[in-house]
Parts: sequence; structure tokens; C-alpha cells
Amino acid sequence: MIRKLLLLPLLALYFTISGFTFYTSIPAPVTDKTPAESIKWLTIEEAAAKMKQKPKKILIDVYTDWCGWCKKMDKSTFTDPKVAATVNKHYYAVKLDAEGKEPITLNGQTYKYNPQYRAHELAVALLNGQMSYPSTVYLDEEMKMLTPVPGYIDAPTITKILTYFGENHHKRMTWQEFEKK
Repeated sequence: MIRKLLLLPLLALYFTISGFTFYTSIPAPVTDKTPAESIKWLTIEEAAAKMKQKPKKILIDVYTDWCGWCKKMDKSTFTDPKVAATVNKHYYAVKLDAEGKEPITLNGQTYKYNPQYRAHELAVALLNGQMSYPSTVYLDEEMKMLTPVPGYIDAPTITKILTYFGENHHKRMTWQEFEKK
């Protein structure tokens, strides 16, 4: 009787291990899904160089490393397939660390980190001194300011904004008229 009691746990362990080995040896199913499109991020200098060959609007994500809402936008908004497709179609996408220390030369002007503002001069210029993170800045094909948009923006909302500027609706109607459409 004692021998049977000792044998039962060993048999259970054997079947558990052999079942586990069988289960893990089954290959994962192959799917036809292609990976979702992702935004092709550039530096502002790379975007300016590309503008010379093929003018497009520029979207600038002004962020900081410590900003929680910036990280949320990176994880939820900027990974959305529709957002990525719209950005890649109509814009050069730029990431700009508002507290970056490296100088940036753009159109013959060099912008540096300004310790007084505790921010990069280019970020200060793009945000008109209204330092709010995250902020999304839209520039036209001549690198002229369309508008900065401060704060976290979810995927459906930013898709509307991207379409409004990307498809040049801003040249024919106000934002309020566009939203009603």
C-alpha cells in the first residue's frame, strides 16, 4: 500500500512534465498579419534636409524625459496604426527633447540649451515660451508655424488634427467648421 502511495505522485509528475514538453513543442500558428506601421522619427536637422528634396509639413513632438504624459503619448497615441499612417503620409515627424543639451543648427541659426529657462532655445521658440509638455508643434512646408498644441492628445483627436493640417483643410475652413464635418 505504501508503495502505491509513493508511485501516484511520481506518475502525476511524469504526466505533467511529459504533457508540458508536448505542449511547448507545438509551433505557434503563422498569421498573415503584417506588423503595424510605425512613425519614422527624425531629428529636426534630418527633416530640414528632407524638406529640400520633398517638401512636407513637420510634426514636432516636444517632450522631456521626466514627463509622464509624454511617455503615455509615446505608448498609446504615437503607436496607433492610423496615427502612424497619417503622420508618415503627410509629415516629417521630429522628436525634440525640450531639455536637450546639444546645439541644433536650423536655417543658419544655432539654438542651444538655455540654463535660465532650463530648456533648449528651439523648444522655447517653438512653444512661444509657454513651456508645457508634451506639446505637438505643426509646421508647414516652408517650416512656418501652423500651431503648437499643448498637452496630452489621444489617438482619435490627434488623427483629426493631423488630417486637418495634412490635407490642407486649414486653408479652406476653420477648425470648428472642420470638426462639424
